[in-house]
Amino acid sequence: MAHSPMVTTNSPAPIAILENGDRLSRQEFERIYTASGIKKAELIEGIVHVASPLRHTYHGQPHSAIITWLGTYQAQRNDLAVSIEATVRLDDENELQPDGILFRLEGSAHIDEDEYISGAPELVVEIAASTASYDLHSKKRVYESHGVREYIVWRTLDRKIDWFVLSDGKYERLSPDDNGLIISQEFPGLVLNTPAMLANNMAEVIATINNFSS
Repeated sequence: MAHSPMVTTNSPAPIAILENGDRLSRQEFERIYTASGIKKAELIEGIVHVASPLRHTYHGQPHSAIITWLGTYQAQRNDLAVSIEATVRLDDENELQPDGILFRLEGSAHIDEDEYISGAPELVVEIAASTASYDLHSKKRVYESHGVREYIVWRTLDRKIDWFVLSDGKYERLSPDDNGLIISQEFPGLVLNTPAMLANNMAEVIATINNFSS
């Protein structure tokens, strides 16, 4: 008796999904991240963190202000680069996308063959809501252990800016002077007018940098 030809169907390809709390290697993370369509996710100590939607007031506007500040400083120097949310490969368990990055072109970080940043930039900035954010916990621990020289966290809900500098392998907080200025120990002339920044007075923020650089 003749048999009908067997008809097979291909199973649909599995959907690539990243979820908060997934534990992955950096290679697995990059493969799934690339296929997932997610706009921003990070791997911190082997654990996936997927970004939530971002509000203008508490993230978008402060982020823009920080990049304007860093860009103003970098524009006067040919040996530095500023990047926004670029992927930073630190090791097999840590791949982050800092809100702002300032690094030396001939420094400890470099642009790798995939056009990502590999190694520790000299300065990283993160915009966080409050002290509850992992920016002040697991991220801070990772940046510290990998030798990021200076780490800035703007806690927008708390209206505070924390600036940490690496000293003997541990972060110490830099305090503002009597005028509310914090001066970088890593980059000569990089000064943050914290009262002006918190008030969104960018004209004063930029004027302060220019005064120190002149």
